Amino acid sequence: MIMDIETAEAFEPLLIPARYKGAHGGRGSAKSHFFAGLMVEECQAMPGTRAVCVREVQKSLKESAMRLIEDKIDQHKAKGFRVKSDSIETPGGGVILFQGMQDHTAESIKSLEGFRIAWTEEAQTLSARSLEMLRPTIRAPGSQLWFSWNPRNAADPVDAFFRGEKAPPDSICVRVNYDGNPWFPAELELERQHDAATNPARYAHIWLGEYEPAAIGAIWDRLTLHNNRRHEPPTMSRILVAVDPAVSNEAGSDEHGIIVAGIGEDRRGYVLEDGSLKGAPRQWADRAIQMYDKWDADAIVIERNQGGDMCREVLKSVRPGLPVIEVHATRGKHVRAEPISALYSLGQISHIGTFQKLEDQMCLMTSAGYEGEGSPDRVDALVWAFTELFPAIIKKPVKKQSARRDDFGVGWMG
Repeated sequence: MIMDIETAEAFEPLLIPARYKGAHGGRGSAKSHFFAGLMVEECQAMPGTRAVCVREVQKSLKESAMRLIEDKIDQHKAKGFRVKSDSIETPGGGVILFQGMQDHTAESIKSLEGFRIAWTEEAQTLSARSLEMLRPTIRAPGSQLWFSWNPRNAADPVDAFFRGEKAPPDSICVRVNYDGNPWFPAELELERQHDAATNPARYAHIWLGEYEPAAIGAIWDRLTLHNNRRHEPPTMSRILVAVDPAVSNEAGSDEHGIIVAGIGEDRRGYVLEDGSLKGAPRQWADRAIQMYDKWDADAIVIERNQGGDMCREVLKSVRPGLPVIEVHATRGKHVRAEPISALYSLGQISHIGTFQKLEDQMCLMTSAGYEGEGSPDRVDALVWAFTELFPAIIKKPVKKQSARRDDFGVGWMG
């Protein structure tokens, strides 16, 4: 019997065969409902299928997807399934098991060899150890590993696996939220509106699948970033590439923050690209000039404190005559950042797309300082860019030494 379960458009890419399938997003997105329905479909279409639904920790079946899969079987009147006390028998002598990964050892997990499907629920809690054990265990021909999660931070193993610098081969990953769920209930809509009004600091994590806010009193919040986000920039009237060079290029040193930002004809600010990287001075200079050319920028902004003349000379050696604006820090990072965060709160700055690492740093910047590890290199570059693009909002110090223009280029206000 071939089932035909209606699928929301946001999940349609996951209907294509692939070894790894991931769906991440916030509450009300129907991630679990999709995979529960897909599990019933797969077991019906391929009799004898053996599948396992896992969580990092599962103290009882009440914490598993068992009840949800039972509901899907009943809802679609699927034939050949038999619900038992701790498992579900599937057509053709197959089975669906429900287990906690922490209960497994390297030896015990071998019992899952030969299983065709493994679905990890609440995958944001999955440890690196569990992911490393699960992947090679599920290795039957045509086997699939599914993951559904609400991201906590980029360091979570499942997030790094799917959304890190290099996604695994033969993988499909979708982001879906409540607005991609055509069956989103009115009751949850009331809950969502209430959280938007009363809990803005956590709203973006809960409902939009953004990373968990980690800093109390952060001067940026994910809800504001999300509400201001745009997909396409307007016609730009001025574009700058801002660089915050790291002090060194050792293995454990910070990244060189490189942010492309500008002012549109609508007089609003836009973050266009994050080109930050680690490497030697020549590498950040090459990247900055690459961004300058790509966006047909007007100038490059560099922080004179970090390397001073060296930064200017590195850029000059790569591209003589390049217009450069040198800036000098006379106040702390968080003090310089606060006027820029105020522009975000006023809806005056938008990100064109999502810049996850930049936004992570932004949401760890508080009025008392930066609460993340290392230096907020990307935020520093962003702040320098918008300080130059919105000069009227920045109080000038008594001694005019906060912005020295390079002798081989002229700044916007020069």
